[in-house]
Amino acid sequence: MKSFIVLAVLVAAALAGPVNPDGEAVILRYDADNNSEQGGYEYAYETSNGILAHEEARSVDIGTEVQSLFVQGEFQYLGTDGVLYRVTYTADKDGFHPLGDHIPQA
Repeated sequence: MKSFIVLAVLVAAALAGPVNPDGEAVILRYDADNNSEQGGYEYAYETSNGILAHEEARSVDIGTEVQSLFVQGEFQYLGTDGVLYRVTYTADKDGFHPLGDHIPQA
């Protein structure tokens, strides 16, 4: 039964999006905002092969020696194994911090 459900989801995902004659993914949606006044940005996109992503950033500690960006976002995609992988993350002066069910945590 699980195999049938996974197969049905894969077939539905394959048929749902537009088909590019070259077999490549097509961008269905793309939004971007470069907020230069606050030193930040935001973007989001979705492709015909099921990839979704969203990220936003803002400047922190403005006007100091440690001025940097604080970034947060997420992305998801359907793996070749039929599993939907979703990652949420932040990034700051201390590095990149991803979270996802498939990512080992220390």
